[in-house]
Amino acid sequence: MLNIVLFGPPGAGKGTVAKKVVQQENLVHLSTGDMLREEIERGSAPGKEAGQLIARGQLVPDETVVAMVREFVKRKMPCRGFIFDGFPRTTEQAKELDAIMAAQGTAITMMIALEVSEDEIIRRMLSRAAIEGRPDDTIDIISKRIATYHEKIKITSDYYKVQNKYYTVDSSATPENTLQQILLVVSHKS
Repeated sequence: MLNIVLFGPPGAGKGTVAKKVVQQENLVHLSTGDMLREEIERGSAPGKEAGQLIARGQLVPDETVVAMVREFVKRKMPCRGFIFDGFPRTTEQAKELDAIMAAQGTAITMMIALEVSEDEIIRRMLSRAAIEGRPDDTIDIISKRIATYHEKIKITSDYYKVQNKYYTVDSSATPENTLQQILLVVSHKS
């Protein structure tokens, strides 16, 4: 199986490029952001908690996210593989993901980190807010999310570096250019 963790700061283009990789490689797309937004819209207890945290630019607790991911992976098996968009965000979540995948007889193939400047991130997210009307895309929340990424989330990449599963791609160009770079990494490493 081909199981990719797509990683990067908010606004790096993970969701956009993940959809393109899914089509190209026939993978199942797991976006924790989409999963959380669905729970918020449904008004479920985890959704209400997640909504309050997201509105403050904070992370949703590991146990909530891990439980949702575990259920999703079970439901989608068997398949050619997964692309994880927005998960794992912590080393603990990465270890949980390894356990989830091992329970299905597979493992993470690679982490691909999208790299882009902070100015470009802010420009993209403000543009997205104007187009999609997303309430979590304000300057204050964007700044908090970028700071959280640098303080807490980015260290998760070390988990995959130690396993020689970590690769970077410049996502400052077009989504098509980013896709081609990702497909090149996939073709050389899978």
